[in-house]
Amino acid sequence: MGFSLKLRYCCLVSVMMLLPALCYSDNFDKSRATYYSRPDGLGTPSGACGFGEYGRNISDGNVAGVYRLYNNGIGCGACYQVRCTTSPQICTDKGVNIVVTDYGQGDNTDFILSHHAFEAMAQPGTADRLFAYGVVDVEYQRVPCQYVGHKIQVKVHEYSRNPDYLAIIMLYQAGKSDIVSVDIWQQGKWVEMRRSFGAVFNMSNPPLGAISLRFNVQDSTGSKWAVEAPDVIPPNWKAGVAYDTNIQL
Repeated sequence: MGFSLKLRYCCLVSVMMLLPALCYSDNFDKSRATYYSRPDGLGTPSGACGFGEYGRNISDGNVAGVYRLYNNGIGCGACYQVRCTTSPQICTDKGVNIVVTDYGQGDNTDFILSHHAFEAMAQPGTADRLFAYGVVDVEYQRVPCQYVGHKIQVKVHEYSRNPDYLAIIMLYQAGKSDIVSVDIWQQGKWVEMRRSFGAVFNMSNPPLGAISLRFNVQDSTGSKWAVEAPDVIPPNWKAGVAYDTNIQL
């Protein structure tokens, strides 16, 4: 009886010790990451996604340019947990959560992290050693974007000209789903906008008056649905202005 109880206890402890490690490794893909430098250590406002200043500051500047994950701009705004695996003495277990704001590739890498994000992968006091590698092995997984207190905003891109040309980009998109296309309500029907570049959608000669949009969304399982934002852009819209919606994904 005593031997049986001891054996069960040992097995239970072994499983409890092993289970967190197994769960922690699930769903991570392997790749490589490098970094780019700016004086402020944050992102670049001229990233290929078209986010502008938002792409420099979002997530406290923990942002990245990506290669395969860019997906012709559909990957813009997605969030990933990235952790280096080069050295357990340097790399943290948690790594850093980043937002995709740009396109780019380095030395066989999937991520070009901001200086701030690259540093955040390091143990306290070891950032210089991590930067010395230049390129590091990483594991990554997609995670939900979280923007507490924010609904999706529709920003009229600076290139827009009322009333002849409208370009838009969505900000503060939470969750793990992608906006794959955007429709605009025109003359009694939904008309698909053109993906201009990155996460920017545009249309020449947009409808007059308040503008309604429909976001066509897809998640990682391939499920698709549509979310409507009626009259989200006012008739007197201005380039560079972001308009609040009452929706979040």
